[in-house]
This record gives sequence, structure tokens and C-alpha cells, in this order.
Amino acid sequence: MSRNSKGMTRTGALKAPRREGRRAAGRGRTRYRRLVLKISGEGFCRPGGIGIDGEMLEKIAAEILGVARLGIQVAVVVGGGNFLRGASVAQKSRIQPATAHYMGMLATVINALALQDVLEAHGQETRVQSSIAIAAACEPFIRRRCIAHMQKGRVVILAAGTGRPFVTTDSAAALVAVEIGADVLLKATKVDGVYSADPVRDSSARRYARLTYNRVIDDRLKVMDVSAVDMCQQNGVPIIVFSLLKPGNMRRVCLGETVGTTISG
Repeated sequence: MSRNSKGMTRTGALKAPRREGRRAAGRGRTRYRRLVLKISGEGFCRPGGIGIDGEMLEKIAAEILGVARLGIQVAVVVGGGNFLRGASVAQKSRIQPATAHYMGMLATVINALALQDVLEAHGQETRVQSSIAIAAACEPFIRRRCIAHMQKGRVVILAAGTGRPFVTTDSAAALVAVEIGADVLLKATKVDGVYSADPVRDSSARRYARLTYNRVIDDRLKVMDVSAVDMCQQNGVPIIVFSLLKPGNMRRVCLGETVGTTISG
């Protein structure tokens, strides 16, 4: 296929840099080429805590590094609930709901910048892209630039959700997964998959190994927002829900091991 002077194929796809070919040497045994990881704000702190816990941040970084070093392209969508949730702030104060949601978006930027510094301290190149303009701290989200960064081996951390109020970061993760052509959406939680009930409160709760999109939507299983699951279903993006607390879990998922709960057609 011919390429023009700007490195574009006739189909409009970005030309893969030569460097990526070297990084991909071990990719034959991995299941995915490109993935989106969704981490809620609570993943950045200890259970019941607030803010950022350094040990939890290192655990998140270790999981991402374990996958990036396999040559898999990684985009990370972060939440901000460890600082505040917009809907909750609006309910408990005279702050307008839209304003509260924008405050929540800023909280995700704090988490993104923290994760960037830890990853880079381990030698992993990263870029933070935000859906709201914060030029002094991060790039704007541009789809083609995001893909180009990943093709160069950089982990891209995506902040500020969709950039609009009343839309969760779950939905933002689903939209990004579709937009950048990800092979899978990984939903990191503090439990090892989707259960029939809260396993902390109900000892009889059972974990599902596999679920269909329709089952999740129809039964209103607490996995992700219905709109996020629906977006993945429409575009054939599988969702894997797994625990980020067990070291090496994310790498095992990418190597094809059965981990957590897989949601697909």
C-alpha cells in the first residue's frame, strides 16, 4: 500500500513508526494489540480513604508497566472519586450540578498527573491528554495524536472524562475505546470480577466468568454505566472486569489467562 509524504496510507491510517516494530517483538503471544484501562478514583487510595496513596499509585503503575513492556499499546482513563464526585457535591451544597461535574473533571486531572510522574520515574514515557483545555499541565485530547503516541510506545493517560458534565468516566472510557480502535476495555476494580451480589455483604454471592452485554444491561448489574456497556456492545468491544489489587493480574489478562469476568456478545 502506498504512503504519502506525511506518512499516511491511502486509507487514512497513521503510519506505524519503525520503533514500534522493535517493541512488538514479543507481541505474538499476547491477546491484544491496543487496550483501554479504566481506573476509578478509588483505585488511587486505600479502601475508605481519600486523596492519593503512594503505595496504591505504585501498584497501579506496576500493572501498567507489566503490560506496556509486552509491547501492547495502552491508554488509561482515570476517574476522580478519591477527591470528589460531582453529583454528590451538587446534592450536598448550593453548587450547580454542572459546576460540580466540572470540579470532578479537574479531580481526574490530578490523578492523571500523579500517575504520569510515577510511570516516568520507572522509565516509561507517557502523555497526559485532557478533554478540557489545561495547556500548562497536559495536552488536549486529539484522537490521531493519542494513537500516534501509543504507536511510539508511550502510555497515554486520559483525563477529564468526555469534557462535558453529566457524563461519567465509564462512558468516557467506552467512547475512547471505540474512537481509538482498542481491542478491549479493561475495567479495574477492587474485587475480582462481577458478582451476583455484593461479595462483601453476601457470602453466597457468586462470580460470573462470562456475561453477555444484554445480561449486564437487562439485569442492571453494577459493572459500568448502561450507556458505556451499550456503546461497547454496538461496536463489539469486549469488557473485562478484574481486580487491580492482585499483582500481575493485568498482564495475565493480556496473555490470555482467564481472569475476572469477560463481558461480550
